[in-house]
Amino acid sequence: FGAHNNAMLRRFLDTFGFEYEFISATEFYKSGRFDATLRLACERYDGIMAIMLASLREERQQTYSCFLPIHPETGRVMYVPMKEVNARDGTITFDDETGREWTLPVTGGHVKLQWKPDFGARWAALDVDFEMYGKDHSTNTPIYDGICEVLGGRKPNHFAYELFLDEGGQKISKSKGNGLTIDEWLTYAATESLSYFMYQKPKTAKRMHFDVIPKAVDEYHQQLRAYATQDVEAQVNNPVWHIHSGKVPASKMVVSFGMLLNLASVAGATEAKGLWGFIRKYAPNASPEANPDLDAAAGFAVRYFTDKIAPTRVFRVPSDKERAAMEDLRGRLAAWDGPRDDDSLQTMVFAVGKDHGFEPLRDWFKALYEVLLGASDGPRFGGFVALYGVEESVALIDRALRGDLVA
Repeated sequence: FGAHNNAMLRRFLDTFGFEYEFISATEFYKSGRFDATLRLACERYDGIMAIMLASLREERQQTYSCFLPIHPETGRVMYVPMKEVNARDGTITFDDETGREWTLPVTGGHVKLQWKPDFGARWAALDVDFEMYGKDHSTNTPIYDGICEVLGGRKPNHFAYELFLDEGGQKISKSKGNGLTIDEWLTYAATESLSYFMYQKPKTAKRMHFDVIPKAVDEYHQQLRAYATQDVEAQVNNPVWHIHSGKVPASKMVVSFGMLLNLASVAGATEAKGLWGFIRKYAPNASPEANPDLDAAAGFAVRYFTDKIAPTRVFRVPSDKERAAMEDLRGRLAAWDGPRDDDSLQTMVFAVGKDHGFEPLRDWFKALYEVLLGASDGPRFGGFVALYGVEESVALIDRALRGDLVA
């Protein structure tokens, strides 16, 4: 089980490009690399115990030891009190559950440390100068620091980050299963989007659920585009400078992830190439080869739509007021001979809503998304028309007004 978890950790580190030296705790104990620190723990046993006992209830104090011997015959980790800790010989003496007395060296993998002392002992043994961990460890920081210092180490600089919340604002819990795993995120977006999400406000409890993925993808690419226009001071304060260690690539995302999701909704695509016909009409110079990030995002968008949007989207019929406005929009699009860029089409869609008395105007755009796409919001609708196509958008409105989408 431990080897499996170690493999998962290393896969994570490799996926996100970390430079690291991997040290297995089991090998650390067995190989002798921890021996000097463990012998020192014998010598300074009373100092370690004073720190630990102050944090324990009276009943636990009676049986607690920072050392956990490994039974020589069964290999079990023994949670037993010590009869003797011999600093000169570097040994511990204890009784097992049958009452048999054993004396073992603390070196060579014959014992482990309880997890809190182990935390501080590792800092001392490895000369750790920076440690980051979740807020749930914060109350134990003085314990870790104290044990590190007792063992001759210097406490590291700390960074405690806030824990994550689910979409309802509740703390993520393994028992509830209301979390979002790294693998689940990477099923629907590139690693950089998760790095960007993690970089933002580490001291703030953030909601982490599937709905935040599209926003993180688009914000990451917004920052990439901004980076090229910034001065040096602004660049080093841009999240992408840190994500890419100062070697920041250019964004080739000529279509936002949110827009790709809407395109997937109406195009009926089952893979990225099903979106490229629309993308090429919108951006003739784009291609999977020249825009690999866009090509990857198109694949992610199809998968995200299929798994997360399609099963829950709900279309509705328009109200009389909305129907009249959509018929007007349909007519203006059918007769449209102006520029087919995002801004020109957005201005026209905006004007239709204003002419039909929508106040606030966001109610008009909300109606368009609910009736035509089965969603309550989305990117600018004019941009969607430009990407999907004017004629295709006319046909989509016709289907909605006939009631085909709610059938």
